[in-house]
Amino acid sequence: MIDTHCHLDFPEFDRDREEVIAQAAEQGVDRLINIGTDPESSRRSLALAESHENIYCTVGIHPHDSKLLTDDFLREMEQLAGHSKVVGIGEIGLDFYRDLSPRSIQRKAFIEQLDLAVRLDLPVVIHVREAMEEALTIIRNYAGKLRGVFHCFPGDVGQAEQVIAVGFHISVNGVMTYNNSRMAMVAAAVDLKNVLIETDCPYLTPVPHRGKRNVPAYVKHVCVKLAEVRGMDVSEVDKITTRTAEKLFRLVETFG
Repeated sequence: MIDTHCHLDFPEFDRDREEVIAQAAEQGVDRLINIGTDPESSRRSLALAESHENIYCTVGIHPHDSKLLTDDFLREMEQLAGHSKVVGIGEIGLDFYRDLSPRSIQRKAFIEQLDLAVRLDLPVVIHVREAMEEALTIIRNYAGKLRGVFHCFPGDVGQAEQVIAVGFHISVNGVMTYNNSRMAMVAAAVDLKNVLIETDCPYLTPVPHRGKRNVPAYVKHVCVKLAEVRGMDVSEVDKITTRTAEKLFRLVETFG
């Protein structure tokens, strides 16, 4: 099982980071992808990946911090991305809900990082909130040149199908374990081969641990819920979603 989106470099894990990583492995979560969100987080994510065989990472600027994307950091991102443990560019995108960076700057940063991913032939990890249609419009300009995942997928079934139609995946997490979750309905409807599982820890803790800090080990609850809504065996869902993650992030050299 792979947690395709976690933030173990965040201060919420400063007191017990190694124990959390060990706990994940004990629960069968054998690989983790730690996601960069700003310059410092990107550097910390790579340092964490370098020090753990089973951890990979991405580098990027979250839309909240789009104003931090300078030419200097774009060049640094390109250097960081040359490391074998860096498997994607992200977390990038558009967030028109909180608008912590001006929308014009969000768009510019999003496109510049998409362009970098194309140059480097790396997948992108996309964050979208209240901006799905605009994000899809931008992504369509890269059809056939770019791959990636819309993490913590916030849209409806129709939007998920549009994402998949341009060659992208969706990712689901603890949100799908909540009552009346639209994410669960979407995950039940689309082709499972286009779905990844994640925690987004320390946030969005799944039931039955909701209200506590989220950890990578809890991705198993996401897998169980995904199997439930699809009427499938958990081991088969684990196999399919793991295979998809391996292909997208090139975590194995050959895919069979």
